[in-house]
Amino acid sequence: MPKAVVLTKYGPPDVLVWQDVAMPEPGPNQVRIKVECAGVSPTDPKIRGGYVQAVFHLPPEPVLGFEAAGVVDALGSSVEGVTQGDEVACLLPDLGGYAEYALASSWTLKPANVSWSDAAALPSSAEAAVGVLNQLRLTDREILLVLGAAGSVGMIATQLAVARGATVIGAATPRDHELVRELGATPVSYGPGLADRVRVFVSSVDAVIDAAGKDELKEAVDLTGGPGRVVTLADPHGPELGVAFSAYTPERAPEALDQTMALLATGGLRLRRQRHLPLQRAAEAHQLLDSGEAHEKLVLDAR
Repeated sequence: MPKAVVLTKYGPPDVLVWQDVAMPEPGPNQVRIKVECAGVSPTDPKIRGGYVQAVFHLPPEPVLGFEAAGVVDALGSSVEGVTQGDEVACLLPDLGGYAEYALASSWTLKPANVSWSDAAALPSSAEAAVGVLNQLRLTDREILLVLGAAGSVGMIATQLAVARGATVIGAATPRDHELVRELGATPVSYGPGLADRVRVFVSSVDAVIDAAGKDELKEAVDLTGGPGRVVTLADPHGPELGVAFSAYTPERAPEALDQTMALLATGGLRLRRQRHLPLQRAAEAHQLLDSGEAHEKLVLDAR
């Protein structure tokens, strides 16, 4: 029988158990992939802990994981454009990536020069980054503040915004300031006085992406002159300030994975550095996230 990391109940990381599961069977318009690598999202521990039950309604003993890359193993009915043996990356809004086999309803072919780990680390962050840039309708010559510019989502959003011709100010911890510069942005540090540090470079900003959730939204709203073009992906208290909270929908950025995979294959996109763990040690990955000791994108290796 295949194995997966099962969420046996809500709680600390040890509720994630590596165990036998039934082989998933693809339905109409679905493919099954033999997973090579799976990405770990910062949202995963929140689901595991039961903190977002109002948003994620899970079946008994679910398998977490929003993103994975692997080899197409079986096709459901009405599937077109992919065949058994194709290498793909998948966004999994219904979860299931922490497993030897996963079902996907959307996928992008993995170019040969893109590693399995990069392909697995891309989907969720790319969809969020492209989605929020779409939501903000950012144009060239505008000034964008990215809170969390050195994180998985922030790095992609920063690079895409710079490529559009925008000026980007990137908030990050001091250890990541050089990285932010390499991405084409101007780094500033988090913490009280953020707005003053931004104003050293610009008098105001046109839009803000909060990919960090570090309580910087009030100053971000001050910098934009109002909450209309401030969007958070990470702070559930944003709406209290009039800030939009952006969450996945199928319509938010369906083009994201195709667009960013092409950039990744041609060297036009840089991803956050990674830390790899075997798939069966997913609980350890969650411990790293819970403790704040994960300064890399965590990728689970099923190979």
